[in-house]
Amino acid sequence: MLSPNPVFLFCALLLCVLLAIVFTSSGNTNTIIAGILGGNPRSGFILFGFDGTDTPLEIKSVISLPEDDEALFRVAAHVKAKPVSPRKIAFMFLTSTPLPFAPLWESYFEEAPKNLFNIYVHADPNFSYDPPFSGVFSNRVIRSKYTERHSPTLISAARRLIAHALIEDPSNYMFVLLSASCIPLHSFRFTHNTLVDSDKSFIEILNKEIGQYGRWAARGPDAMLPEVQLHDFRMGSQFWALTRKHARLVVSDQILWSKFRLPCEVWYACFPEEGYFPTLMSMWDGRGCVPATLTHVDWRGSSDGHPRTYEASEVEPALIESMRRHRPKYGDAGNGSDWWTWTSGRRDTFLFARKFSPDALESLMRIAKDVMFRD
Repeated sequence: MLSPNPVFLFCALLLCVLLAIVFTSSGNTNTIIAGILGGNPRSGFILFGFDGTDTPLEIKSVISLPEDDEALFRVAAHVKAKPVSPRKIAFMFLTSTPLPFAPLWESYFEEAPKNLFNIYVHADPNFSYDPPFSGVFSNRVIRSKYTERHSPTLISAARRLIAHALIEDPSNYMFVLLSASCIPLHSFRFTHNTLVDSDKSFIEILNKEIGQYGRWAARGPDAMLPEVQLHDFRMGSQFWALTRKHARLVVSDQILWSKFRLPCEVWYACFPEEGYFPTLMSMWDGRGCVPATLTHVDWRGSSDGHPRTYEASEVEPALIESMRRHRPKYGDAGNGSDWWTWTSGRRDTFLFARKFSPDALESLMRIAKDVMFRD
């Protein structure tokens, strides 16, 4: 019997080591999910993402995410805290209608490096989407559930979007929530630089507002106690940009969610999505936030709790330039007596705006390249 050749043995050993590394790396996500859920990962759920080639979509991983929200959030809460380079923006669209400004967003993302962003869509399955999502929105709809105004379902939808974005791509650094009626006010490059260079979240955190007690007590006069005292309750826009650190906080939270998920007794004072996120950030890491939204909105002439809607006839360069000149209303991020001094020197600019009528698409497209995407 021939004795093994030392060179052959060395090559065989090296090959085994390389194979071990490959299989360990490729199975890492499934192993983590199995450990958190206490079982074996199922297969068949495909996550898509953009790469830097001419191929618009590629399969990034084949894993099965749990349908149960609580299990999904447990998985997302265990992802890496530190983002992988290059830092990306997760654009998260929450809608119950087709996206009327999809062509505008297509133009917005056209010149954007594909390795600097991801798109996620939560589309209420009870509605029809005709035409279906296509282009950059194709295959970007996450597993979605029913949403309804004056209920905690809008919080659940936003948390679901965050969870998927956390799990899918460790490079997602800033998580931006948008609606179907939102439009961009600047180029992608300007927006990306503004957000990824920030170590703070941008979320409106308002205190001592008109109607604040009514919203706090909407579930009953003592329903929020003892976890959320009236003096801890905050209000603000439901549209924000959260850092990865705060995104993990959202999916990890069970204490405040146990209160905000309760059904309201007073429906007209029930806007859970405008209370949960500002209160959570204020109570847990107010100093880690810029207490302002970067989504412009005009509450003059509001109707039934909805802000003003801009019609096609109002769309012109002067409108966009005016929105850019405006500055956010800074609230109280829990910084104590120094919060005014801390925010008074800031000059943050709005990056997005709402609400626009679907009929405004053509007018917006006419000024997109020369006005909206030119900084």
